[in-house]
Amino acid sequence: MVNVKVNLRPIVRKVNLPTVLKTATLPGDSIETLFIATQVGEIFYIRNRVIRTFLDIRPQIIKLGTSEPGVSGSGYDERGLIGLAFHPHFYYNGLFYLHYSVAGTQGPGALSERFKPNPCDPKTLNLRWINRETHYDHIDTVEEWILQSNGQPQKRRTLLNLRRPFFNHNGVNSLNFSPETGKLVLTTGDGGSGYDPFNLSQDDMEIAGKIIEIDVVKNTFINNPPIVTRFNELPVPVQETLTVIAKGVRNIPGISFQRYNNQYIKYVGNVGQDLAESIFSFVYYKPIPVTQLVQASSLKSEPDQEGFINFGWRGWEGAFPTSIIRGCAENPTLDEKTIAYYNETIKTSVKRLQPLTSYYHKDPRSDKFGGTALTGVQAYMGNGIPDLKGCVVFTDLARNEGSQPPVRGVLGYTRVRADCKLNDFSIINTDYNFGTQSAYYVSLGTNLNQTRLYLGVYGSMKVTDLNQGTVFEIVPDS
Repeated sequence: MVNVKVNLRPIVRKVNLPTVLKTATLPGDSIETLFIATQVGEIFYIRNRVIRTFLDIRPQIIKLGTSEPGVSGSGYDERGLIGLAFHPHFYYNGLFYLHYSVAGTQGPGALSERFKPNPCDPKTLNLRWINRETHYDHIDTVEEWILQSNGQPQKRRTLLNLRRPFFNHNGVNSLNFSPETGKLVLTTGDGGSGYDPFNLSQDDMEIAGKIIEIDVVKNTFINNPPIVTRFNELPVPVQETLTVIAKGVRNIPGISFQRYNNQYIKYVGNVGQDLAESIFSFVYYKPIPVTQLVQASSLKSEPDQEGFINFGWRGWEGAFPTSIIRGCAENPTLDEKTIAYYNETIKTSVKRLQPLTSYYHKDPRSDKFGGTALTGVQAYMGNGIPDLKGCVVFTDLARNEGSQPPVRGVLGYTRVRADCKLNDFSIINTDYNFGTQSAYYVSLGTNLNQTRLYLGVYGSMKVTDLNQGTVFEIVPDS
């Protein structure tokens, strides 16, 4: 693949951890404006190189940095304000949508200790999430807001309230509108922990581990729906607004749509467990109405899943059967990899979608890199960086090469293939000088027509370390 080099041009510095970067045209305006959502609950916009506050819901966000079992108070967190989307007609109707973790909803978690499956112990392979109303981590909400004529945002209604079993795998950049259907697409994750302890991602009734379309045009007249974990717990009017695009999701940093030959290619990244990070693409799909899923469940029958997307988790981690990795005592440079869920790997082997590309946590090839976690996937359609036009750009949180601090994230890209084979990928080089500061690549965004790319970088893995974020535009190498 072509060796691509870019520059990073700082747009704003010293912000909190940026979870969403996207543009919209404000009502009455003539130009697109870049919006930045931060994990702690702020939304800013950039005007004439000046940063202004659009909305601040910090009091409504759960207390961050105090959740992960075994490392309480570590400061690392995956909750907070993680989704922001502007209605396709935002310019005219002022509607926008938020996904965040709600203050005051902290629970003890669904399990009292860290989970790891043991292929020799059936109990670990068939866990059930019980006592859900008391054994959960937090509650996420998806809300509709409106920018009033006086310029002040106001909440209109709540679309979903979701009880989440663990603090992680809630998605990031989790709300995006489909240019095909005009519906709001919610991409979250399997509920968290590791290895999907309860196999929520493959259970058709579980909301976790799915990609969901929400028809925001339909009014359910239910302004505060019940807190749920399963589709059949939702009131019928809410069920009627939902369709499911995909299952087998571990954790997703958003969905990207690329217009190509009068159709849209969809790109989705699935964050890996210990082995691989994967990017999937698909054009055709057949979403299943939630009412149909619920009816099939009540009749104990299988719904028609022809054309339904399945990413294969938890049986598959990208192109590989999901593995437990153990160090080899006799040779510390080698690892033993054991299939974690053999039966599920077999069951989903022909039902799953193959990834467009995967990259790995350990990679000995000189032109590749060891990754940590996929944090963004975006199609690029601009002319400014010719070698990237029509490509899919992605970000990884941090290089995993056993090197000493400071940490550096990674930019990469892959191309579209028509033959459905597993594709290659390449690093995008940048020589930006971060000095002695760590630089975790935490988010990736574009403008409306995908001709500009924006990168969110943070100086710490701790959301409790404040004001260490910089937002860059990715620009041609000068």
